[in-house]
Amino acid sequence: MASVYDIPVHTIKGDEITLNHYQGKVLLLVNVASKCGLTPQYEGLEKLYQAKKEDGLEILGFPANNFLAQEPGSNEEIQQFCSLNYDVHFPLFAKISVAGEDKHPLYQALIHAIPERIGEGPWWKDLEDYGLIPNPKPEVLWNFEKFLVNRQGDVVARFAPDITADDPRIVDAINAELASNQ
Repeated sequence: MASVYDIPVHTIKGDEITLNHYQGKVLLLVNVASKCGLTPQYEGLEKLYQAKKEDGLEILGFPANNFLAQEPGSNEEIQQFCSLNYDVHFPLFAKISVAGEDKHPLYQALIHAIPERIGEGPWWKDLEDYGLIPNPKPEVLWNFEKFLVNRQGDVVARFAPDITADDPRIVDAINAELASNQ
């Protein structure tokens, strides 16, 4: 399977790049959505980004419309929403699919690298209680699932959607990666 650095993606403005652009940085990749109960996580992600970007953290937001059509907007609308509502400065990318037959190769690689997520708890049951059928493992469960990539491009951790950016499990994992191989 290709390194996450080698997989082409499009910025939210439509430019094709690879994540090689971020080589040497610690990356937190998040599939995001603007009409989800977890959407307020944008605030915590931006706060984490501002606190750690000088240390080498990049948070990369990948809008996806896979879960109850909770990201219906165009790339321009998504960018405007994130800017106006959450003052997001971390990089956003063009809307992609993170689940199903049309899953983007980046998410194929991320899931293949780390099939188990940290923090799988009662939130999964909450989805079922609402009559929603979560994706089976190892697929992305919902919006705001997070993948941590070290400075060498290795996927080293995966966090459940309801694990927020200020959760010690994420913060400690990011800090450990930022401290290694500077």
